[in-house]
Amino acid sequence: MEFDYEFRSRRSNVMSTRGMVASSHPQASLAGLDILRAGGTAADAAVAAAAALNVVEPIATGVGGDCFALYWDSDLKKVFALNASGPAAASASIEELRKSGYKEYPLYTGHAVSVPGAVAGWSALIEKFGRMTFPDILAPAIRLAESGYPVSEWIASGWKLMVNRILRNEVDLTLPKYKQPNGPQQKSAKEFLIDGRAPYVGEQIKIPTLGETLRGIAAQGKSYVYEGQFAENLCEHVQLYEGWLTVEDLKGFKAEWVEPIHADFHGVRLYECPPNGQGLAAIIAAKIADGFDLACMNVVERTHILIESMRIGFTEALQWVADPKLVAIPYRELFSESYIQSRREIIKTDQAINHLQFCIPRNGDNTAYLSVVDGKGNACSFISSLYTGVGTGLIVPGTGVFLQNRASAFNLDPDHPNALKGGKRPYHTIIPAMLTKDHELFASFGIMGGFMQPQAHLQVMSNLVDQNNNPQQALDMPRFSLNVRVGDGVGAVDPGGEVLMESGYSFEELASLRRKGHRVSPVSGWQRIIFGGGQIIQRDSKTGVLIAGSDPRKDGCAIGW
Repeated sequence: MEFDYEFRSRRSNVMSTRGMVASSHPQASLAGLDILRAGGTAADAAVAAAAALNVVEPIATGVGGDCFALYWDSDLKKVFALNASGPAAASASIEELRKSGYKEYPLYTGHAVSVPGAVAGWSALIEKFGRMTFPDILAPAIRLAESGYPVSEWIASGWKLMVNRILRNEVDLTLPKYKQPNGPQQKSAKEFLIDGRAPYVGEQIKIPTLGETLRGIAAQGKSYVYEGQFAENLCEHVQLYEGWLTVEDLKGFKAEWVEPIHADFHGVRLYECPPNGQGLAAIIAAKIADGFDLACMNVVERTHILIESMRIGFTEALQWVADPKLVAIPYRELFSESYIQSRREIIKTDQAINHLQFCIPRNGDNTAYLSVVDGKGNACSFISSLYTGVGTGLIVPGTGVFLQNRASAFNLDPDHPNALKGGKRPYHTIIPAMLTKDHELFASFGIMGGFMQPQAHLQVMSNLVDQNNNPQQALDMPRFSLNVRVGDGVGAVDPGGEVLMESGYSFEELASLRRKGHRVSPVSGWQRIIFGGGQIIQRDSKTGVLIAGSDPRKDGCAIGW
């Protein structure tokens, strides 16, 4: 049987009233729905789905990564934000990296491993908003890990690309002291490979070691990961690959509840998690675009304004997004109407902005996003990631846990707000989103995909609001992506910078954007994954009906009851 990555079929919206889960894999959606039907809240179901994604999308997310969430409390009519991203090791040092000969931050060594925050995030979410326990919530994921499942199309294609990294055969020229020690890593690699290869589409795979790890978390909670034997094994393996993490870095780690940031946009309010996440880019772009009547514009005019708004949003985010515990972020000035208006005024309707320049971290995010709304109208917008594919590719021996390389998003310029420092959290690409309207939940949504995420938030929100699209239509529409250049740490998003355009724009539309100064490049086929994969659950506040869409660019679905 042959599989390709062109989208030819039509998807309908999924509708329900008692609860809905939308994720990038049907088994994860079903895991969340099982918890809702057992009496769990949106928080309980989100953690169940996230844990299931760890099993069925192990190359994208898991215990060894980070997560963020937005939660709508239907009683309080309030959005809460959860930051479950871990810091760099206390002894992390730019000077040490430089002395070791690194000119760029290494992606695949232990230096890139920051404290994994995911399980602390799971714990914080169910402690504050859940009513079920870890043993019940993790049961579906444990069952999948131990009984097995057939590998889906997109995941199989991504898994195949990760084999060399898992086996430590991938030589990164930025690593002057690249090590490939025999022993634990090679043995652990067998947990994710079949005869040294990735599983084929439809081939069944079991990950019993991951099932055992999830059983440990079910029994002991987050302490299983941050204390004891697991923590010791994790740090020992990281140090084998030149990393800094110690058990003291992990001990007592907690996720943090923070105040979300927001932007008003054409009658709705967009919520994002604050820095160290890049939601700031979406907020600035939305505030700027709010000043234009996008609903009355044609495709070319609207796309031009959104591109320009997003460019400006990135210039601010890539300058200011850092750990707010160590860097003072000037929200008052950035969000002031006078400043937003000054940014808005540099946008011309007939010509792309001449030049914008900024320093950027590395791109390449592989992420899993899910959305849940329960019968009471509580909602959880949840995202988690290992960063670049399987992260570092390092596997804690005998656990089925990949370790993220999120610390590689730090800047090695000591004067930059996002500069590496011990105990500091890095720039984070993964961002959930939520919309309210008239003080009620309007939509819980998100789109995975590195630097595509704030761009997709802006475009999908505009589809929902300005074009009055339903959730599935809003996800189906073609997207643009600013092709941010990387190399020496400086990127320019200007008319010379490429704008990738997904198939679906007409030739004349592309030509018109080109005449405005945008260097557009059409993209089709399997490469469409660069435009991200999203989920949307919208709620009618009058009837309580839930309407959900799931992105055709991924393997998932929405399921309700």
